[in-house]
Amino acid sequence: MRTINCIKYGENQQGMDYVPYPGELGTNIHEQVSQKFWQEWLSYQVMFINENRLSPIRPKDRQRIEEAMRNFFFEGKVEPVEGYVPE
Repeated sequence: MRTINCIKYGENQQGMDYVPYPGELGTNIHEQVSQKFWQEWLSYQVMFINENRLSPIRPKDRQRIEEAMRNFFFEGKVEPVEGYVPE
C-alpha cells in the first residue's frame, strides 16, 4: 500500500497506485490526493457533469471539468451542485 500526505486528510493516507489524470494535474493529484479524497471527487464529478449538462468529449466541457477538478482539490472551491454535500 502506498501512503501519502493528503492535502485534505493529512499524513499516512492511502494513495492511488496510478496517475488518475494526464499531465501535471494528474501528477499533482497522484502525489497529494488520497484514494478517499479521489472518491469524493468522483461522486461530485458525476453530479457536476450531469447538472451542468457537460460532455467530456467536448474540449470546452473537458476544460471546465478540469478547472472544477483543480478547484476541488487545490483551491478548496466547490461549485454548488444541487444534492451534493461535501464531507
